[in-house]
Amino acid sequence: MRITLIRATLCIAVAFSTIPAHAGSGNGNGNGNGNVGIGNGNGNGNGNSGLANGNGNGNGNWGAFSGNRNGNFNSGLANGNGNGNGNYGISNGNGNGNSNVGTLNGNLNGNGMPDANGNIGFGNGGSGNVGAYNGNNNSSTTSGNHNVGAYNGNNNGGTYNGNGNIGSFNGNNNGQP
Repeated sequence: MRITLIRATLCIAVAFSTIPAHAGSGNGNGNGNGNVGIGNGNGNGNGNSGLANGNGNGNGNWGAFSGNRNGNFNSGLANGNGNGNGNYGISNGNGNGNSNVGTLNGNLNGNGMPDANGNIGFGNGGSGNVGAYNGNNNSSTTSGNHNVGAYNGNNNGGTYNGNGNIGSFNGNNNGQP
């Protein structure tokens, strides 16, 4: 009985060690930032494989148990981004954008209402950004627009810089003197 239990435990450990967590590029970035309260912004952006999956989730929530378990276990391209952001209250924006396969699935769920410029999430500037901390501190209105994820399209000088990025930490600090 004891030997069987040890073998079973060993088999489970080997099985988990072969799972390619975070395989690929640009996955699981910019999650769980700027939360205030209890139990907010936990367990986001884990176990993704592919390109630019599970970014910008669980940010800027206020209250309790908001913005959790978003953007996990996606594979493909740009899945499970910008979920569970900017919620106020209790148990909002949880369990969005998980376990998608393909392209551009499970995005924009569990967010606050869009602002006047069509941004969704928390701490976004510019126009048409989704997620958190996108499109801020740009010198031109043609910069820092239509990004998906977190920390995209910020601090750009000149024109037409930092637009249309997917993922995290893309299109920043361009066109500076």
